[in-house]
Amino acid sequence: MAEARISAYLPPDIDPTKAPVAFGERALPKLNEELRAAALLTRQRALVALCDLLHDPENVYQAVHLGFMESLKDLLYDQDCTVRQKTTEIFFIMAGHNVGRDGILSSDIIIAMSHLLDDPVDICRRNLHQTYEMLSELPAGAAALVDAGLVTQLVGKLESELDEIQEVILETLHFCLQADATQALGAGAVMVLKGKLSHPLVSIRRKAACALMEICVPLEGKESVCKAEVIPLLVQLLEDGDAEVRANVAGALMYVAITTQGKYATLNSGASPKLLALLKDSNSKVRLNCLKALTTLSETPEGRKTLLQDVTLVQGCMEDSSEAVRRAASIAVRVIEWKP
Repeated sequence: MAEARISAYLPPDIDPTKAPVAFGERALPKLNEELRAAALLTRQRALVALCDLLHDPENVYQAVHLGFMESLKDLLYDQDCTVRQKTTEIFFIMAGHNVGRDGILSSDIIIAMSHLLDDPVDICRRNLHQTYEMLSELPAGAAALVDAGLVTQLVGKLESELDEIQEVILETLHFCLQADATQALGAGAVMVLKGKLSHPLVSIRRKAACALMEICVPLEGKESVCKAEVIPLLVQLLEDGDAEVRANVAGALMYVAITTQGKYATLNSGASPKLLALLKDSNSKVRLNCLKALTTLSETPEGRKTLLQDVTLVQGCMEDSSEAVRRAASIAVRVIEWKP
């Protein structure tokens, strides 16, 4: 005869690591209460459940307006590494939504998270830097990171962090440098980025060259790059196997060669023949930046004399498939063939 027995196992659709989610409008307020619970397990389970819910933008909106930011900010200082890990993961998820980014920026979360820059748990630091990177994509976010004085710390972390985290930091610096390069220059970013240009990982070389291109936009950056003798290395990287590296390096040379000092430093490093060779590159961004760099170099008598011998290569770009390249080639030819 069959017997009715109750299994000791939970149903397959119940995850014991997650807090049970209340029904309807009570779901998020209940989790917010549990985030402040004294019991560690309660806080952990609430955070795991919240991670799943916040992939929905509507829940992110509700969380911001229900006061979750203050609860989560306090958990950044929790002694338990799992709590810190899931809290930083939640901020990363929220930073992927516009309402979440606005909530983070208006709650001083950026400064509160900064003490985790030295956290012993790798994944906490990775979540932190990924959150910063997402915020920096907004002009307001990049400005907030600069105003918080975090650019100096980010530059310093490039010397000690794991390679995968360095990539994220370089991406963040790229956006922060567009807002203001002063802090980075004061922190010695030029020398740090110079070292990263020789990194074996192509992704780090690519992003270091991109950040260096942004640093070359202000006059102080151009002067620092010349003083640090970065230009010979940039010229060498014009032969890199990665198209994005070549494009970013050509862009950095394009900016630095605006000054007289930069022009002659670039010419003396033998950039002209390499830039001319790249006019046939398959990547249109590479061709465009090379044309602009050649245009600035041809503003010197020595550069014009050299480029006049190969002006046909530049003229060939006037038939390029890219309109931007055609326009840049037309300007380059006009400058090269100019006569006083």
